Amino acid sequence: MTLHWDVHELSIAQSLVTLAQQHLPADVARVHVVTVRVGALAGVVGDALQFCYDIATEGTPLAGSALRIEDVPVVVHCAGCGGDHALSMPPVFRCPVCDVPCGDVRQGRELDLASIEYDTGDDACP
Repeated sequence: MTLHWDVHELSIAQSLVTLAQQHLPADVARVHVVTVRVGALAGVVGDALQFCYDIATEGTPLAGSALRIEDVPVVVHCAGCGGDHALSMPPVFRCPVCDVPCGDVRQGRELDLASIEYDTGDDACP
């Protein structure tokens, strides 16, 4: 089996690692989990990002941590019925309630660092 990944996900993984490191306290002992929210329209392949994350964390305080990816669905606002609605994938940009075309995307493009779970030197077991 051959693993495929591309420069896009590696670049994203490296950026996530840099951002996470900037938010770690000085006394971090171990990072357990980094959680990211990835929108369905973000153009990110989850398996490739997982693979690249392991590469990008080597030699950093995040080495050995897990990457948790929270999938964010596409949500559009429908001017016809006034509601916000999640779309199925692949998205058809029409309101699933009243069938009106919708171009007002409210959610689904995210690529956010959501949380970092870690132990500080004070939390670490002796």
